[in-house]
Amino acid sequence: MIFTQQWIREWLGASVDSAILTPGRLVSQLTMAGLEVDAHGPVAAAFSGVVVAEVVDVQPHPDADKLRVCTVNDGSQTLQVVCGAPNVRAGLKVPYATIGAELPGAEADKSFRIKKAKLRGVESNGMLCSAAELGLSDAADGLFELPADAPVGTDIRQYLDLDDVFFELDLTPNRGDCLGIRGIAREIAALNGLQVSAPDMSVVPATIQDTFPVRITAPDACPRYLGRVVRNINVSAQTPLWMQEKLRRCGLRSIDPVVDITNYVLLELGQPMHAFDLAQLKQEICVRLATADDELVLLDGKTVQPDSDTLLITDATGPLALAGIMGGEHSGVNSNTRDVFLECAYFAPLAVAGRARRYGLHTDASHRYERGVDFELQALAMERATALLLEICGGEAGPVSQALGELPVPREVSLKPANVSRLLGMAMSDAKIISILEVLGIKSLANSQDEMRFAVPSFRFDISIEADLIEELARVHGYDKLPVTRPAVRMQLPEQPESVVSISRLRERLVTLGYQEVITYSFVEPGLMALVQESPPPVPLQNPISADMSVMRTSLWPGLLSTLKHNVNRQQARVRLFETGQVFLRREGDHEQTIRQPEMLAGLVYGGRQPPDWSQGKESVDFFDLKGDLETLLGLTARADEFIFESAEHPALHSGQCARIVLNGRHVGLMGALSPRLQRELDFNNRVYVFEIELGAVLATKIPKFNPLSRFPEVSRDLAIVVDQQVSAQALRQVLQAEAGEFLVGLRIFDVYQGDALGENKKSVALGLTWQHPSRTLGDDDVNVIIKRCVKGLEDKFNAELRK
Repeated sequence: MIFTQQWIREWLGASVDSAILTPGRLVSQLTMAGLEVDAHGPVAAAFSGVVVAEVVDVQPHPDADKLRVCTVNDGSQTLQVVCGAPNVRAGLKVPYATIGAELPGAEADKSFRIKKAKLRGVESNGMLCSAAELGLSDAADGLFELPADAPVGTDIRQYLDLDDVFFELDLTPNRGDCLGIRGIAREIAALNGLQVSAPDMSVVPATIQDTFPVRITAPDACPRYLGRVVRNINVSAQTPLWMQEKLRRCGLRSIDPVVDITNYVLLELGQPMHAFDLAQLKQEICVRLATADDELVLLDGKTVQPDSDTLLITDATGPLALAGIMGGEHSGVNSNTRDVFLECAYFAPLAVAGRARRYGLHTDASHRYERGVDFELQALAMERATALLLEICGGEAGPVSQALGELPVPREVSLKPANVSRLLGMAMSDAKIISILEVLGIKSLANSQDEMRFAVPSFRFDISIEADLIEELARVHGYDKLPVTRPAVRMQLPEQPESVVSISRLRERLVTLGYQEVITYSFVEPGLMALVQESPPPVPLQNPISADMSVMRTSLWPGLLSTLKHNVNRQQARVRLFETGQVFLRREGDHEQTIRQPEMLAGLVYGGRQPPDWSQGKESVDFFDLKGDLETLLGLTARADEFIFESAEHPALHSGQCARIVLNGRHVGLMGALSPRLQRELDFNNRVYVFEIELGAVLATKIPKFNPLSRFPEVSRDLAIVVDQQVSAQALRQVLQAEAGEFLVGLRIFDVYQGDALGENKKSVALGLTWQHPSRTLGDDDVNVIIKRCVKGLEDKFNAELRK
């Protein structure tokens, strides 16, 4: 929501102290009150020496077809100016930059000075300006046309009152009441102890008795619908400059007087409105839900076939508009319109929420209806729009027609002053409580010594319990003015079970390994999710933020890959990331489509093995770097040997570099290199390695148990065996652990060799085994028996041979 300093001043009274409305004070006040100011600044670029001038005469340029030689009156003299604008003509009032004027440059911090010049041999004294050249708009098709009564010679900044400041609010969804000047003025008045001074919005009496029937068949979705016929309007009338400027400064462009008036009421009161061409309406207006055969061409030219839960405005021939979103093309006001039907309605937030995004739309109307529009505002907005329409376009207004559905029930909330003191840490008198809340429109109904009762205004959908009222008191009093009170709580150390590794330890270990933690959205882009994991299909959102965030993730990898892409695009050559979070999986065979939400841990490595340094090599990470990091992490569980890495396949991973992580026969994770196809699709130059494992499997640990230390020496032996190339190290370890006996205390692989001397598809694996007996020294005879048993087991299982 964008508003301006001057427009707010109109609602607070001309006598308000100027110090209250200074930009710095407003930014601080509103932000501290929960209405965050995203940006603020002047409504026009800095320029000087520009006045209102009149084009007296226009002649063709002797040497240029697209240029005109104009005679211009600037109020003090008549000058010759060469102009190429297509709309220049005699009698036109325009901004004129005099010799020596300074205009905004192409760069924000630079300007240029107007000098006398010759254009194709003809002298030009100054420049006739467009709105873009004055920094009033981003683009312009021609000269900025001023009203015919603009006083010639007046400084344009003074005439347009450009010494104004805009403020852009980033409102939370619960504050739909501040999506209008009226609501913002109410907030500023409450914060400064002022009273709102609204412009006159008197009832406009009907001068004709023409009406158009309205009917509601979805009473819960449309509790109130108002309509009014206005005949004999002049759509070619010019929108007043003051209205055009207010719309421009708040981010809307002027279209035609009827649309401008509805947009003006939307900005001023926060009430969306729409005007239909009365000649295009048949029999009656009916507010209903869509049916299967409904189709509508919208004002932007898009054709939609609305779903059955979409609310429509229809007549006897079919849909006219998506209720609360956008009007239809054929029933809109055009240059031939003479009679209009003004619509002003209250649509329930849940009836509009998500519908606009479903059809790829986001409009000012849907933005307000989704957050909640004051359900008592429609009559006032209708009178305001009617008065402006008659003032600008002329015409005759009929009586207001109204159809009612199921209106919201007015709410009342109780407040105990003792709870105000308890929650805010300070006492507040009953009189101050009432004065603060009543300025916000929350009226006092009854008071007793222990309890106060208030009526919640129709524009505050976010107030329903006592804590909401106390929050309002804290906001207006000032969060920064609340006393600092140390909490009085009983401090007790929580139990730390030894059978669980804390998540903080996992994070610390990964950070020690060079990883950085990220937190990504749980909803992701469907295309990326399909590339990473097609099955199970993701859960779609009914009301997504955008099309790029419309399904729930079934893996943490899409978020990590998106983060990696963001960093690689910003010249980050070495990236290590991890994330913990939920994934969302449909239960197989569950007809109710319930969803499992397991906690997962995922990580990603990309780029160099070591940070760039003169003393380090430039080797890139590989599969075993990631596997080593993962094994280091699993070491925290004190049962790393229970996790088995098995060769596997996954659509998103390289077929030769993919491993399944198995714990006690159950698949708990996956790791590997991103497939070349996906790597090309995501435009990564280097190989990407990822892992994902169930968090619960990593959190469970063995409880430490004491074993007496043996006083006797260890005995070590090395084995070098030749096996088939496809035999895994894990399989060799399993056989040796089974055959080496209970006194085996160490088993490691210290060399792997492949070469022509071994034969085709063969490899040599060298293993070191260590034994230690608790009560005696193992002799060579003892160890030789064990070695023979190990070799025999390897021969039987893998047809292994001792390397000669």
